[in-house]
Formats: sequence, structure tokens, C-alpha cells
Amino acid sequence: MPSTRTSTSAFRSLPSVVWTIFAGTIVNRLGYLVTPFLVFFLASRGVTGGDTTYVLGALGAGNLIGPAVGGILADRIGRRPTMLIGLIGAAAAQGALFLAPGVWTMAAAALLISAAGSTVSPAAYAMLADAVDSERRRRAYALFGWGVNIGTAVSGVLGGYLAAQGYWLLFAVDAGSMLLYALVVAVRLPEPKRSAPAERSQDGIGYGVVARDRLAMLLLPLFGVQLFVYSLTEVALPLAVRDSGLSPAVYGAMAAINAVMVVALQPFATAWLSRFPQLAVQSTGSALIALGVALTGLADSIAGYTLSVVVWSLGEVVVAGIAAGLFANLAPAHARGRYQGAFSWTWGVARFGALTLGVTTYTTLGPATLWWTALVAGTASAATTLTLRTRIESRTTHELTA
Repeated sequence: MPSTRTSTSAFRSLPSVVWTIFAGTIVNRLGYLVTPFLVFFLASRGVTGGDTTYVLGALGAGNLIGPAVGGILADRIGRRPTMLIGLIGAAAAQGALFLAPGVWTMAAAALLISAAGSTVSPAAYAMLADAVDSERRRRAYALFGWGVNIGTAVSGVLGGYLAAQGYWLLFAVDAGSMLLYALVVAVRLPEPKRSAPAERSQDGIGYGVVARDRLAMLLLPLFGVQLFVYSLTEVALPLAVRDSGLSPAVYGAMAAINAVMVVALQPFATAWLSRFPQLAVQSTGSALIALGVALTGLADSIAGYTLSVVVWSLGEVVVAGIAAGLFANLAPAHARGRYQGAFSWTWGVARFGALTLGVTTYTTLGPATLWWTALVAGTASAATTLTLRTRIESRTTHELTA
């Protein structure tokens, strides 16, 4: 068993492409300002009540469209063009949303923001997979996720300040960060060498290549359940805090605890855990997330919520980059974009399900039902994923020897 490495040496061998995407992701996420404050912006424009649901629903629907389109485009026209289309399109949609005169035009702009923005991830994930071998993909994806968390943590503080100065600043910074990332992509990211046209066309241009992969189709719903449980931290946790009679500032503090833990611990955890079987690490981390989310049901004070957040945040640190890396290792080179599109789409479905099914369960069947469901579903999916270890390792070994 290899010796434990420092966080620096664990990432040192990654190529410049990975570090460029990491830096660009931080820049992009620093401008992730409009979505968290969208409800407040809509209220400032006189959009309240049921009309708000239309705009937020359109925003969620875009996250189901974008990954599927992005995966196809990444394989069809290339990784870099797809990222540029998504970033520039989302920046333009930010302006459209700010200038939109009514609810339906706002909903259309919100749909375009999320659809265009979410086309970027499959292409970026595919480019990362192109740049590194299967042994280093977990580290590359963990670094990518670390960049997301760094940018998001800073944007949470920045967004509150800018919103107080005027909502137009949120839109300007958001669009500007996307355009700056697009410039980085255009100047610093070369398009990876693509497979021959005959190889690319053998599976068509759609998602049949993923649907015919039995192992991939087993993993996607298992990962989807785990992502659904994790997404409850964004959706059901604030409801629980509210129902405990605590102020919104408490939820903000919980979000800050999560951000600080992930940013501070993830590089070291990734380095240390890389010496263990990755599927076992993934399953353990997913079980921790399920336990932490379920502990929310027992919390009724700041101390109780802090404990739950610490537990699921540790799980988040443990699983960082593993699922995306494992799924990337299953993909043939000519279909990496579509495999990552399918994975990103699963993530979008999980978040959408948390917003709809999760909230409905909480409000109609009761919080206890939701927390028990999260615990059972999360741990069961983690255990089931572990049973696929032999098949996954067989596919990975085949790639290494091919």
C-alpha cells in the first residue's frame, strides 16, 4: 500500500489543463450570485407568490436540458466550443433576465441561464477525462469540485454585499465572471485530439451508447439516489431550521460551516484517501452523508444542526470526485461527453427531485418520513454500489491494459 501523500503532491502531477479549468471554475463560481438571491430580486420587481414558482421551475427545468445537450455537443463539435457556447449563452441570458419585462420573459431567461450554464459541466468533465489517465481522474474531479466550493464560499459573502448596493451588480458580476471564464477557455484550453470520425459515428450521436452500457445504467440510479439525499441539504435543511423557530441567519451559519470544512479539508482528505479502494471510500462517504442528513430530524437547536452539518460535510469531503471519476472510466474515448452528460443530467434530476418530491414529502407526509427515507435510501444505495466493485474494477483494468 503506498504511503500517505501530502495534498500538494497528490495534485502536483495533474497537467496544466486541469489547473486551468480549476482556476476558471473559481472565477466562474465567484460570480454565482443571481440564483441564491433570485427570490429577492423577483420580489423587488413585484413578482411574488405563485408567479415566483414559474420562474424557479423554469430555472430547475433548464438543469435537466443543459447537461443532455452539453454531452452531445461535447462529443459532436468538441469540448472547448461547447464550453464557450454555454458560458456566453448564460452570460447573455443574465442580461435578458435583468431586463425582462414580465413573468414569462423572466421564466424564459431563467430557463436559458440554467440550460446554457449546465452545458458547460459535461464538456469540462470530458476535457478533464481526456487530460488524465484513470488513476488520476478522481484527483482531477476532486480539484474541480474544490474550485466550485472555493468560489461558492466567497460568492456567498460577496453576494450579500452586492445585493445591498443594487441587484444590477449581481447580474453584472455574474455575467462578467462567465465571460472571463470563456476568455480563459478560448485562450488557455486547447481542444483535445478527437477520435476518428468512423469511431465517433459507430454509436450515433445520441445517448444510446450509455443506455446500452449495463454497468453505467446500474450506477446512474444509485448515484442519483445518493445525490438526491445530498441535495436535501440545500432544500429541506432550511425548512427544518425555520420550523425549529430559528432565524435565517442560523441557516447561513450552517452553510458557512459546510463551506469552511470542505474548502479546508478536501485537498488533504483526497490525498490521504487515495490509498484506499475508491468504491469503498465512495460508499462510506455516501453513508456519512445519509446519516448526517437524517440527524437533521433530531436537531432542534444550533448545536444539533451543527452536528448534522459536520457529519454530512465530512461525507461530502470523502466522496469528492470519486463518482465522476468512476463514471468517466467507464466511457469509451469517443463518448466521454455523453457519459458525463448522463452523469450531470442525473445530478440535475436529483436536485429537481429534492425540490419537488423532497419538499412535498416534508410538507405532506411529515419531516420524519423524509429523514428516515434519506437514511434508508442513502445507506442502501451506498451498500448496493459496493457490490459492483468487481465489475467496475474489471472495466478499469481493461482500460489500463488496452
